[in-house]
Amino acid sequence: MRDIETIETVGVVGAGTMGSGIAQVSAVSGYDVVMRDIEPEFVENGLDTIDGSLSKFVDKEQITQDEADAARERIEGTTDLADLADCDIVIEAAVEKMDIKQDIFADLDEVTDDEAVLATNTSTLSITTIASATDRPEQVVGIHFMNPVQLMEGVEIVVGEKTDPGVVELAHDFSEALDKTTWESDDKPGFVSNRILMPWINEGVRAFDEGVATKEDIDRGMKLGTNVPMGPLELADHIGLDVCLDATQTLHEELGDRYKPAYLLKRKVDAGDLGKKTGQGFYEYD
Repeated sequence: MRDIETIETVGVVGAGTMGSGIAQVSAVSGYDVVMRDIEPEFVENGLDTIDGSLSKFVDKEQITQDEADAARERIEGTTDLADLADCDIVIEAAVEKMDIKQDIFADLDEVTDDEAVLATNTSTLSITTIASATDRPEQVVGIHFMNPVQLMEGVEIVVGEKTDPGVVELAHDFSEALDKTTWESDDKPGFVSNRILMPWINEGVRAFDEGVATKEDIDRGMKLGTNVPMGPLELADHIGLDVCLDATQTLHEELGDRYKPAYLLKRKVDAGDLGKKTGQGFYEYD
């Protein structure tokens, strides 16, 4: 079984916001990275995102240009899942759909080395259920990065029913090698972060919809009243309202009506107003 000393190459499945972020922080920390997505344009978009992010770190003098160039050279993009065959750990960062994740893990189980650790970045879905698609559930673990990965310090380690304690330890060690700080959760719906965060966002949406206050005053009140950097509506825009809705619906199905999505959240998603990524959510973005 792998330990932190044997990790050299990191596989990332998904080149979107989370996947490209995980690829970037892994490469900056000295690991070789293979980042895979299903379409060439998705891979190119992910690599472009990494280039732009590294440039910002250079501009802010947080890393040197040589360090940025070296990190970028460590990242290989691909559409072929078989290119992950030699990875020591693979982190899946695909869409939050159980059937898609299980298909990916079944395929990873076939193409990767028997000792490779398979991790998922899921924010709400069961690690145990994802792991059941493999013949190595003891080597499947949740490594849930926070968004944006490049800036957020925290990583949530989620333990499935059959996850081996050594794999849990490796997940902590690997995350800490990326200069992150970890906490651990059992495989319960929403884990620690989203089990608490999503009701907070959802209630903020309800308060706005029911006329408790303007969206600005709701966000201002929560920022000044609880010392958080963003209020619930602003944060929802940054996460993506579709992502928030998916997470809240999953929690509602698992935990009942206390997690029922606010009507306005569903209406905004149906209208295509998903937040910062579409230029319109609860606020407008250039």
